[in-house]
Amino acid sequence: MRISSRIFQDKTPSTPAGQTGRVPRICSGHFWEATVLKRISRMTAAVAGLMLALGMIAPPVTALTATGYDIDSASSLQVVVNKHRPLNPATYVPARLVRVQGEQLRAEAADAYKQLAKAAKAAGVNIIPVSGYRSYSQQASLYDSYVRQYGQATADTLAARPRFSEHQTGLAMDIGNASGVCALQACFANTPAGKWAAENAASYGFIIRYPAGAEDVTGYTYEPWHLRYVGKELAGQVSTTLEDYFDLEPAPDYL
Repeated sequence: MRISSRIFQDKTPSTPAGQTGRVPRICSGHFWEATVLKRISRMTAAVAGLMLALGMIAPPVTALTATGYDIDSASSLQVVVNKHRPLNPATYVPARLVRVQGEQLRAEAADAYKQLAKAAKAAGVNIIPVSGYRSYSQQASLYDSYVRQYGQATADTLAARPRFSEHQTGLAMDIGNASGVCALQACFANTPAGKWAAENAASYGFIIRYPAGAEDVTGYTYEPWHLRYVGKELAGQVSTTLEDYFDLEPAPDYL
């Protein structure tokens, strides 16, 4: 996500995902609870528990895509966040955040980032972290500051609204060159750090989340500095955007 010299910028954010295998048709936890309560209104909790154990009533399930990934749960490493897909709950906070050179990432992403930076350094490229995890309140403050300065229309082109930011997942890291050259600019792609990341990030579980030419899909211009951790397996399969890979509708604007 873009971060200006004056203030942090985050240029990040539902279509129901499909299901795989023979899973119950009941996908909503709230719907399941309401249905069960009706069924057992005159039953004891013990009887209800027995029915669950025997498979007579279905427990809530997490919807998975046809590829087997959970792209809806905020805690999933593969969660897709964009202008059509806000985080739920809105104030989601990752369970475990690890500090990485002054920034924070989820433990899995932090370990992968450290390996990435170490490998880059061994290749003679110094990659530094610029912006990692940001909380709901931090994102709200950032976004509100832009609204006050430029109005909402312009603010929406500069920063994600709170709840729609990948940085809130703890899985996104904006990177830069140690020299600061082309920081958070498209020309970063042509710098040593930008080139190395584009060629090697997937080997460590990261993708360039907002690639060139995909603005109408992701809702953001090319951001070669914005890395998103999704795990090695998925990173090796995504050739364009998460939206394209999971066959999601484009999200150029907020609904």
